[in-house]
Amino acid sequence: MFERFTGGARRAVVVAQEEARERRASSIRTEHLLLGLYSVPDSIALRLLAERGVDRAEVVADVSALRSDAGAVVDADALATLGIDLDEVRRQAEEAFGPGALERTRAGRRERGRRTGHIPFHATAKKVMELSLREALRLKHGHIGTEHLLLALLHSGTGAAHDILVHRGITLDDMRVAVADAGTGEASG
Repeated sequence: MFERFTGGARRAVVVAQEEARERRASSIRTEHLLLGLYSVPDSIALRLLAERGVDRAEVVADVSALRSDAGAVVDADALATLGIDLDEVRRQAEEAFGPGALERTRAGRRERGRRTGHIPFHATAKKVMELSLREALRLKHGHIGTEHLLLALLHSGTGAAHDILVHRGITLDDMRVAVADAGTGEASG
């Protein structure tokens, strides 16, 4: 399927992996794919989002507000109820053992390895990839471009990107019409 992706769509997926890595996520999620779309400046998807006022800075803020690994947040919240402040623990450890002391532990090395190694796709991101193919076939396009990824992100049940876009007033039906009107199916970004 990946061979059908345009250069722009491939770039969006590569940037999604970089976004997941930078955000220390355990998997590539749909919000990372949405951010990846913003890395393809002349794409149909980006043009359609811009026409509807979906600004990159606002999307970045929405994604940053998400918690990439909810388990770690729950653990921190649970410890806080016991009076343990993880930020204070980190500060004291660095004061006693030097900057980056916690990263030199076995758990810190595991975390660093995760940032440089392969990051798998989350189930919802895999679903978006499949749906992008279906959207391209529905439009009788011989390629999968950024516009097809955008359409796939708008399917309900596909994760945080769907919620972010719907919150901004973007709907699958509206975007399908816009993509159909945007071109005749030639390879796009």
